[in-house]
Amino acid sequence: MDRVIVAAFPGQGSQTPGFLAPWLETDGARDRLERYADAAEVDLVAAGTTWDADAIRDTRVAQPLIVAASLVSWFALSDDERALFGGAAGHSVGEVAALVAAGVISDIDGMRLVGARGRAMADAAAVTPTGMSAVVGGVEEQVLDAIAAAGLEPANFNSKGQIVAAGATDALAALGENAPRGARVIPLQVAGAFHTSYMAPAVGALQAAVDAIADVGDPRIALWSNSDGQTVATGALALELIVRQVQNPVRWDLSMESFAGAGAAGLVEFLPGGTLAGLAKRGMRGTPAVALKTPDDLAAARDLLAGSQN
Repeated sequence: MDRVIVAAFPGQGSQTPGFLAPWLETDGARDRLERYADAAEVDLVAAGTTWDADAIRDTRVAQPLIVAASLVSWFALSDDERALFGGAAGHSVGEVAALVAAGVISDIDGMRLVGARGRAMADAAAVTPTGMSAVVGGVEEQVLDAIAAAGLEPANFNSKGQIVAAGATDALAALGENAPRGARVIPLQVAGAFHTSYMAPAVGALQAAVDAIADVGDPRIALWSNSDGQTVATGALALELIVRQVQNPVRWDLSMESFAGAGAAGLVEFLPGGTLAGLAKRGMRGTPAVALKTPDDLAAARDLLAGSQN
């Protein structure tokens, strides 16, 4: 029996200046990025090669840049290699790339969607100065109590011992000064309180972008949702959850539990990889995880896929 390999797609904050440069040398990457740039209305080649950290932190840029990078590395594998994945999941904006990988929408529709998502969430974030901080360690109940006491919301449940708080910047600073016992509070390089009530103004524009997608299919492989970590049976529901999720917490912790329950024998995190593979190594101990950072890492992904067939 074949063993499940999960395709995982990272979220906002995983980008770094120049990270796309080596991928432009792979077959078809530049042409793909130029087509994606037209769809998302962002100069993705420049953003991924020459723009500085501040420029690519802008939500309007960061979201399409990350999804485009994930898809460039996804399509760097052959059709036969991609067919070996048993399931897909994305963290936050990475869910758009997961929809493409699972066959729910086309890559161009995915880039149009993420362009609209980035613009809508940036506009929502501009209403009030907000941000996000990771709370690492501590007792979960005490961490959640401290987040609530500070007037913040839990935005991401990344793994056991890592919850992301989001809300007003002054409240985040106060949480950092009075961290829960046994925990560290680490500010994140994002420009808004994503996956909280602050994102409510983005819902209408995102729904309009979803409604504009004419060709929607049901997932061809397992597709896990951020809402509860469970698989989604239909493309219509997957897109409904994409809209709902912008103002609700990401449950990546439950997603990893579901990967394990499905018998996952490995995980490949697509570009810009590192964060989700790191979470998997801690939360899915003993399960191999490969992070794609440069084209050289494709060899490790191919080895993992080949091993799943033995």
